Amino acid sequence: MRGSEFGTLLLTLLSAASVCPAADWPRFRGPNGAGVSESGNLPAQFGPDRNVVWKTALAPGLSSPVIGGNQIYVTGLEGGRLATIALSRDTGQILWTRYVDRRRSEKLHKLNHPASPSVAVEGDDLFSFFPDFGLVSYTKTGGERWRLPLGPFTNSYGVGVSPVVAGNKVILVIDQDRDSFIAAYDVGSGRPLWRTPRPKAVSGHSTPVIYKNWVIAPGSVQMNAYNLDTGKVEWTADGLPSEMKSVPAIEGDLIYVHGFNTPENDPGRLIAVPTFREALGTHDKDGNGKLSKEEAPTPHSARLFEYLDTNHDGVMDEREWERYADSMKAENAMIAFRIGGGQVWKFQRSIPQLPSPLVYRGIVYMVNEGGILTTLDAATGKLHKQARVRGEADRYYASPVAADGKVYIASHTGVVSVLKAGPDQELLGVNPLEDEILATPALVDGKVYIRTKSHLFCFGAR
Repeated sequence: MRGSEFGTLLLTLLSAASVCPAADWPRFRGPNGAGVSESGNLPAQFGPDRNVVWKTALAPGLSSPVIGGNQIYVTGLEGGRLATIALSRDTGQILWTRYVDRRRSEKLHKLNHPASPSVAVEGDDLFSFFPDFGLVSYTKTGGERWRLPLGPFTNSYGVGVSPVVAGNKVILVIDQDRDSFIAAYDVGSGRPLWRTPRPKAVSGHSTPVIYKNWVIAPGSVQMNAYNLDTGKVEWTADGLPSEMKSVPAIEGDLIYVHGFNTPENDPGRLIAVPTFREALGTHDKDGNGKLSKEEAPTPHSARLFEYLDTNHDGVMDEREWERYADSMKAENAMIAFRIGGGQVWKFQRSIPQLPSPLVYRGIVYMVNEGGILTTLDAATGKLHKQARVRGEADRYYASPVAADGKVYIASHTGVVSVLKAGPDQELLGVNPLEDEILATPALVDGKVYIRTKSHLFCFGAR
């Protein structure tokens, strides 16, 4: 080959490489919320001074990194304003920041934040949801496409659900103390397309997944599959726990979902709850037909009073009490359902509340807040192993993710454990980042993207 021909070929190859589309991580927990990518060559060892491609300081926020094309998107709170932030995927440079005003300050759990929901990306457009504002859409260059104020909401913990995009619709699930609903909005204009009540759902923030033409949304005691075009409920699966926060995972024709309410919802610990009429008869000391905290019939209901009093008027009425009674009939569990309904198996030890389940190469992984990692056979629910991550006590709120035969689990204190995929929980690396982590990592194109309390890191094998 002559030198000029070689030069032409080299330029052609380089040009092709420069336009080859990189894999995306387009929503919370990546493609369809599974927490799994096809990436290879991911590092098992990294840290503040090891295998760092770049790191960028960020405004406070808990949203997880979302990746579309050559950009990464997160949200934050800056000077009282709600920010959507775009960064270069290659360098970590902040390309643009756009703001909406914080219209209100809803009550939040200490582990929640005004910028908790993650962005959703579809092509060159992105969609941010802020519970204290509503939905707003931008182009990849930062141009505002539309905004749609929503709320206020009445979730005891504060709303933490992320939007998802399916076809020409942005889907948002709002589970709250009263008037829960799921809604679809037009991606081009933000125009409401349909809205369906979720009468049984309360206080959760489980982000939905898509299966064919269904939006699958877990809620209190029931999971519903909604027709993507109409919002109509097409099938349900009963038997869920009473409080749902994690994202379900789909593998083949099975859907895996878990939920945790209180320790008293574990098997064998359910509390007998009297009817509202019975409770009034023995505890309504002032005879007003309602129950104050001092009149709560059980220590458990007294301890949870601020969450049970959903309208915050200082007393529990019949509706609030019956919701509590229903919640105490549902057990904490990890459940595998057949798509379309029908339970396949159930597991009920050390169930997580916040971290979502991961299904990878035939194994179900779940890590609870106390750091107990459980590996189960995905087909049968058979227990393989249950042990503390890296053998040490820690707290865990981010969800596990996997690629390249590795499973990544980030602790609240900022230690990222990397395990060899499989039932035995074999450690490949223990990586302290010296900063808190609540956001879920993203794994794409040989890179590990991790948001800590103060920075966004990009790690890659060198």
